Amino acid sequence: MTTTRLRIAVRRFDPFERAIARQFADFVAVTGVDAAVEVVALDLNPLHAALFAAGLADGRFDIAFLNTDWLAEAQGGGLIEDLAPWLERAPIADFPDAWSPSLLGLQRFAGGFWGMPYHDGPECLIYRRDLLAAAGVAVPTTWEEFHAAARRLNDPATGVSGTVLALFPDGHNGFYDFCIHVWSRGGAPFDGEGRPSFIGEAAEGALDFLRTLAKDQDAVPADVTALDSVAAGLRFCEGRVAMMANWFGFAALGEAEGSPIRGLIDVAPLPAGPGGESLSLNVFWVLAIAAGSANKALAWDFLRHCATAAMDRITTDEGAIGVRRSTWADPAVNAVIPYANRLDGLHARARHIPVRPDIAAISAVVDDMLTVAVTTDRPTRDLLAEAQARVEALA
Repeated sequence: MTTTRLRIAVRRFDPFERAIARQFADFVAVTGVDAAVEVVALDLNPLHAALFAAGLADGRFDIAFLNTDWLAEAQGGGLIEDLAPWLERAPIADFPDAWSPSLLGLQRFAGGFWGMPYHDGPECLIYRRDLLAAAGVAVPTTWEEFHAAARRLNDPATGVSGTVLALFPDGHNGFYDFCIHVWSRGGAPFDGEGRPSFIGEAAEGALDFLRTLAKDQDAVPADVTALDSVAAGLRFCEGRVAMMANWFGFAALGEAEGSPIRGLIDVAPLPAGPGGESLSLNVFWVLAIAAGSANKALAWDFLRHCATAAMDRITTDEGAIGVRRSTWADPAVNAVIPYANRLDGLHARARHIPVRPDIAAISAVVDDMLTVAVTTDRPTRDLLAEAQARVEALA
């Protein structure tokens, strides 16, 4: 008998790769299935390219990590399997009650359910308690306070940056940070119909703040334009950044055994802008079954296995963030990550990007705008107008 091999496309990140390998080994041990796994780890842009060029359709992959912003594009192209019929035929125990509703809505559209949540971690303020205390800096609650605190905490002599941005143009954190800054100033980067809306006072304030901070080398490292969210998060976990606005998962990763900053981390809501409020952003990773897979039944069985409480704990134990409420409330998890039980609260204030098949293209436009903003002195209003015209031309 030939061993069935499942090929899984994963966003390159050691905790993801370790967790999937452990979960598949447990799946084989529990079920006795004659199967093996091949984990293909790719950075963000190469992952999107590999999946949407052909990998989801031609059988190259059976399961894929998909960012929720990519789901409408994948579904619209017929590239992923609707999981609703699989849920009916082979239900998942305690589904959906064991998950926060905010982790089940973005993949439910067009009459289907397109991915099982795998890794969570809304954006929040992550900071070093010891460094803020030593400098006499209060946890910032406004973006102005955040910038001022970053300048106070910046210490080139010890190799610690006050804060860090993730401005590498991969359609990820730069785009998300821009949206967060617009929302936190009382604006909306998308209108009520889900159309991009990059013109106005809130958008100008958002871009002005980001470009000013990115150019301030008394607050940030010189290479902020080369850092993606993972590189920025890892730099914090290495003890080289005092605070940052980034995904909750990097706070958890900093509590890993052997981490130089273990026990020194805390999290708080993101700061608010003028005329706005503190909020978070809900974007997460799901496991989706490729439309071209020849092993869909086996793939679904593995997704069901990953959804169990024990496997969700493995996701967290390996340095990512599980998605079940049981994991967030687990005393053993909170003994290591003492703020895991705050995830429900962060979700309560989270916004989300509209479900659109062209979000990747829109985020690329915003990336281009940010690159020009932080490398030139072109007027903010002109850059926003150009970006607005480009996204309108996508329709």
